[in-house]
Amino acid sequence: MSISPEASIGQNDVPAQRHADERSTAERAVRLLPLVRQATETLDHVVAGLDDDTIHQPSGLPGWSRAHVVTHIARNADGLVNLLTWARTGVEHPMYASNADRDADIEEGADRLAQVLVEDLRAACDRLMTAASGMPDLAWSAPVTARLPVPFPAANIPSMRLHEVWVHLVDLNAGFTFADVPDEHLEHLVAEAVTRHVNRPDGKRVRLTVELPGDRERVWDLVNGRDEDRHDVTGGAAAAVAWLTGRSTGDGLRGDVPVLPAWG
Repeated sequence: MSISPEASIGQNDVPAQRHADERSTAERAVRLLPLVRQATETLDHVVAGLDDDTIHQPSGLPGWSRAHVVTHIARNADGLVNLLTWARTGVEHPMYASNADRDADIEEGADRLAQVLVEDLRAACDRLMTAASGMPDLAWSAPVTARLPVPFPAANIPSMRLHEVWVHLVDLNAGFTFADVPDEHLEHLVAEAVTRHVNRPDGKRVRLTVELPGDRERVWDLVNGRDEDRHDVTGGAAAAVAWLTGRSTGDGLRGDVPVLPAWG
């Protein structure tokens, strides 16, 4: 049976398009790694400035000391290494053995001395950067799942980590605010924060217009299952991230700013 030239071209284009998509996905992930590295360096500087007294003082998160937050950031790095290993090998490596184990690790780790916490954080961050830097292009497209059973490509991990580092740097309550996040990072933080509010049955219907550096704007629709009037909210990226992550009630934003469901 002969194959027409048109059919042949179409068949040959399928793997070519797939490889192009994989390269694009890998490039998207790799492009964020220098930003993750920069955020990690800022985190290290702030945490290294905490002594045995100040690191065990309350953080901005209810019930957690700064030591809890530092331990959580370290264990998050190790959990993301597990997901990268899963994507690279095809063998399932859950982010955490269980939620109970995750919580226990944080509680136990929070009792350590400041220097031990700093060294643990540095080692965990180094493991993550090493794992991410060694990922084959194809592996970035592999699906994994984190604490929620919703698959996503491994290429989302750098964005997740960037968000994790900056938000919890603010949570340390050590003088760092969202206004201190570098401009080139802010759009990524808003985009990541928005994902938590899309299609939430307990959410609000919001059109969020974010003013970005360089006189740019981006618009996100926070869609949910309720049929209700739309809230139009506008403001800068730092204020938007603080509101989306539950770190503010909307200070600095304009419009009909609703109370959002709890972050988490």
